[in-house]
Amino acid sequence: MEYEVLKRYIEKVLHVYSKEISVSVEFATELGADSIDMAQILGCVEDELGIKLDIKDMSGIVTVGDALKIIKQARLAMAEKKET
Repeated sequence: MEYEVLKRYIEKVLHVYSKEISVSVEFATELGADSIDMAQILGCVEDELGIKLDIKDMSGIVTVGDALKIIKQARLAMAEKKET
């Protein structure tokens, strides 16, 4: 689910085709994303999934897989908070 949401916003913001996106693709060098693009993509993902990403984690994102990892961690943390 997280991957599909992330891909949808990558496609929308960066105007790339789904087939160009994989977990190993680099945002800046292969997709042409800058920091504003990244903020927009991740902000949309946060809103749709109801999560909050830590800014320090976002600075280490290079690949789509990196972004997916922090999104999954944020969803897991949110789920654990709801259980307590």
